[in-house]
Amino acid sequence: MRLLLLITLLAVTAGLSACQTMTPEERRAADEQRCLSYGFRRGTDAFATCLQRIDLDRRAESRAQSAEMMQSMAWDLNGPYIYRDRWRYHH
Repeated sequence: MRLLLLITLLAVTAGLSACQTMTPEERRAADEQRCLSYGFRRGTDAFATCLQRIDLDRRAESRAQSAEMMQSMAWDLNGPYIYRDRWRYHH
């Protein structure tokens, strides 16, 4: 069971890395275009802050997806596990 889950995880990870279609340069250009569409001008502190917030948002989304995946994997491996309660379930 665990081996199957590990193989599945590796296949999904490989598939997701292959789906990344934007290069870092393309992503930066898209982010700059987005900040320009908000009305910020290049070379200003507000423009830099806009780019930073977009990057921070992207990183937070990535962390949330990773945490969700890890929680799902933990549930699949061990089943429900509740601390400080009367029941625990393990495979």
